[in-house]
Amino acid sequence: MKDVKVSIITPLFNCSPYIEDTVMSVISQGYSDWEMIMVDDCSEDDSLEVAMRYSLLDSRVKVISLDRNCGAAVARNKAIEAATGRFIAFLDSDDQWLPNKLEVQLEYMIKNDVAFSFSAYEKVDSHNRGLVGTVEVPSKVDYNDLLKVCSIGCLTAMYDVDKLGKVYMPIIRKRQDLGLWLKILKKERYAYGIPEVLARYRLRSDSISANKFSAARYTWRLYRDVEQLGFFRAIYYFSFYAVNGVLRSGFPRFFQARR
Repeated sequence: MKDVKVSIITPLFNCSPYIEDTVMSVISQGYSDWEMIMVDDCSEDDSLEVAMRYSLLDSRVKVISLDRNCGAAVARNKAIEAATGRFIAFLDSDDQWLPNKLEVQLEYMIKNDVAFSFSAYEKVDSHNRGLVGTVEVPSKVDYNDLLKVCSIGCLTAMYDVDKLGKVYMPIIRKRQDLGLWLKILKKERYAYGIPEVLARYRLRSDSISANKFSAARYTWRLYRDVEQLGFFRAIYYFSFYAVNGVLRSGFPRFFQARR
């Protein structure tokens, strides 16, 4: 795996209390040939300043600042555009990797000639103290599987630019990561899951993914507006999404006319 560089994509927005844990989990990796591209989306706290401090401490940490707030999709795409590595990996500013993450995933992908992979991960509380649970993953998923349920955690996903080219996220405020995985799986038949826990997802009540109703609405929009699924096909796949999560919190009025 010598001379195989990984570009790590990290958007920032009002996340200064968590940045240190996130950056240190990358710096602590056993595999060292990486760059971490952090894109600040006009944070209102000192996220940019904290990130800049780490860029001065380690030249592999690079920081880009957007001129206006554009959302995570634009921030991630800006980082992908600037990336110079063969592999693109994703890590949000409040999540963490275990120390062997890059080593294990790269070895798996190169040994098995895999273009797109993801792994199991654990969930921790907002203070990063208590283990809430572990998310296990299937051995592989295809496009239709992913329409039913997104089993790919963004903090574990990695794709090979040599095989796929640079693939960008659709410009939507939420569910853009699922949109990217679906785009890749139109090029590549499968994404392959690694059963080993390689990352740690922080549960935050104020996170953009915490609002299930809003996330579900954006999932519906992704099916219809981005993936261009017919109405009845979209309902078919959305029913799986609902059963897997939304119904636990009630069923809002998602099926409204598109605006």
